[in-house]
Amino acid sequence: MKFSKFLKDKIIQISLLIFAIITIEVFLLAYKVDGFIRIYIPSSILGIYIISILIEYYNKNKFYKKVKEIIEKLEEKYLVVELIKDSKFIEGEILKELLEEINKSMKENVNKYKYLTEDYKEYIELWIHEVKTPIATAKMIIENNKNNITRNIEEELSKVENFVEQALYYARSNTIEKDYYIKKNNIKDIINECLKKNKNELIHNKISIDTHNLENTVNEEIIVSTDSKWIVFILNQIIQNSIKYKSTEIEIYSKQGKENVILYIKDNGIGIKKSEIKRVFEKGFTGTNGRKINKKSTGIGLYLCKKLCNKLGVAINIKSVEKEGTEVRIIFPNSSYNQVV
Repeated sequence: MKFSKFLKDKIIQISLLIFAIITIEVFLLAYKVDGFIRIYIPSSILGIYIISILIEYYNKNKFYKKVKEIIEKLEEKYLVVELIKDSKFIEGEILKELLEEINKSMKENVNKYKYLTEDYKEYIELWIHEVKTPIATAKMIIENNKNNITRNIEEELSKVENFVEQALYYARSNTIEKDYYIKKNNIKDIINECLKKNKNELIHNKISIDTHNLENTVNEEIIVSTDSKWIVFILNQIIQNSIKYKSTEIEIYSKQGKENVILYIKDNGIGIKKSEIKRVFEKGFTGTNGRKINKKSTGIGLYLCKKLCNKLGVAINIKSVEKEGTEVRIIFPNSSYNQVV
């Protein structure tokens, strides 16, 4: 707070004080009061006012400066009211009370919309679980009536099932900590589960799978600490992308190091443009090749993969060469706060 602006705010008080001093001086002069008294009284009044002005400015400037510093340091600005100390002037107390009322109102509104969001999320999850039943039933009917038409229907049903599952994990992605269980898993079992889910599409699209190095050098299981259900979903999104973008071969292997286990998923599909590789994890980003192959692509798959990996404490990155293929690496740390014995 600038002192000049502070004085400007006091201009009426200062004007009235000057008028009062002049009036007092006129009366003292009219009554022929001694010169020392005529100087002493107005000077005392003026001096006391100047001291009071300086003290007021100091207290207010200190208070507002502190409030500004707190706001600048905070990421959640609304928490400033919790950190403001009591002021030594009435305006500061009024400001704090007003901020507390605003904060209270904001929290009530946040809780209201949080409840609405949770209610909507619960409905979506319920709907997804309900819709899975007719999909599973339709697949059973197809299994008992195999022909070219039903195979095509089954392929489309698998796509629907994948979108439904994607919607479920998207709905849960902000509250993953309520629905995950970290334990030690055999990486080979995780891969086999994912390939089993995509078996029909892989066969239908004549895509060969090469899995190797899923055990260490002494043929022992490679173990990673993670939630198998969420990781299978992440791998499923990657495999689905390989299928979608014209791959004929998918290679899956792992490397075990001292600090981590790296899982590689490589395909020979159409790849990703070099200029677009940094944007593949952005929500809604489909890329040039994505729009060419699948005009209805949502750009949600890899965004979800990145989001879920971050929640699980797992790293994911992508390398790609256009018209040659794509390599996805998932890095599981050996030492993590997520690990369980």
